[in-house]
Amino acid sequence: MKDFIYYAPTQVVFGALSEDKTGKLVKQYSGTKVLVHYGGQSAERSGLLDKICRALEAEGIAYVKLGGVVPNPRLSKVHEGIELCRKEKVDFILAVGGGSVIDSAKAIAFGVPYEGEVWDFYMGRAHAEACLPVATVLTIPAAGSEMSNSTVITNEDGDLKKGYSNNLCRCKFAVMNPELTYTLPPYQTACGIADMMVHIMERYFTNTPDVEISDRLCEGTLMAIIKEAYKVKQNPNDYEARANIMWCGTIAHNGTCGVGCEEDWASHFLEHEISAAYNVTHGAGLAVIVPAWMTFMAEHNPKKIARFANRVFGVPENEDLEEMALAGISRLKHFFRYMGLPVNFKELGIEHPDIELLVKKLHENKGELVGNYVKLNKEYSKEIFELACK
Repeated sequence: MKDFIYYAPTQVVFGALSEDKTGKLVKQYSGTKVLVHYGGQSAERSGLLDKICRALEAEGIAYVKLGGVVPNPRLSKVHEGIELCRKEKVDFILAVGGGSVIDSAKAIAFGVPYEGEVWDFYMGRAHAEACLPVATVLTIPAAGSEMSNSTVITNEDGDLKKGYSNNLCRCKFAVMNPELTYTLPPYQTACGIADMMVHIMERYFTNTPDVEISDRLCEGTLMAIIKEAYKVKQNPNDYEARANIMWCGTIAHNGTCGVGCEEDWASHFLEHEISAAYNVTHGAGLAVIVPAWMTFMAEHNPKKIARFANRVFGVPENEDLEEMALAGISRLKHFFRYMGLPVNFKELGIEHPDIELLVKKLHENKGELVGNYVKLNKEYSKEIFELACK
């Protein structure tokens, strides 16, 4: 196990009707003028947005609203939010939605006090030293952004999808009511489940030895997600199953599962190029690329893939680690398909992916070598994209 510093300061307020406490929580963290940031019309149609605004009004907190965040959140919306916050003298940003809304809110929070172009942070040209406080009322369990230190934004100019990590953007609080997830479409639920699973797998597939506690946390959380996913598929209004999945999404990306490990993240980087080029849902892209990545690893570094197959999917142990690994990958793909997810490019709606472009963009953005479990050069990346076609 490697040395580590664990930092997760977000206050989590979890349970039915927890959104009623939003106004008091904003006041607790000294917010006086709030940007309420959200996505499409679902927050409005459901009445949640009005409920949040009434909670702010009850505490005498002023607010302005900015909707229109889309999956793979856009830099243009971030610019719009920065301008609005400066004009209205906003001092607190409240994201009402899922990972895309939270990521957009974090980007705005970085941009308001910064005199330069906020995209500088994502390109590595600058490091943020100030950030408006951010919090969230979570409606989509998936990205884990409610407790992470990261934000991912797409720049429409060049279809660049880039992430930035900085502890300053960690949410002050996260309100999490599982009932708010009842009305999620099955496909959106499934995409969220894939995303949180892969957040764990990026940490689990490591060459760091003697990380038994991290391994078991990863395996146990993955097994819990799979078990509860079957329940939600059968009954979308199962509160306990929704609650478990919601909390799993947070645990998957708040650092708990990866302490002491060298993490990988190649699968996310591979997928970022897919969603940047073809604007697909991130979780669906991951359901396609991760089995391909694992199939490549079954040949090149099968040990941890085989352990995943045995401990998470119950594949019997044998001396042929590659055989074990491939059996586990088959069961993972079966689970994804059961949840309604694609597992290859064609099922994702991409008949003829431009693999040369994807490889080129990946290594332009992430360098000559990508990932850690097996470091991917251009040849290896191309092979994985090709495996995702099968």
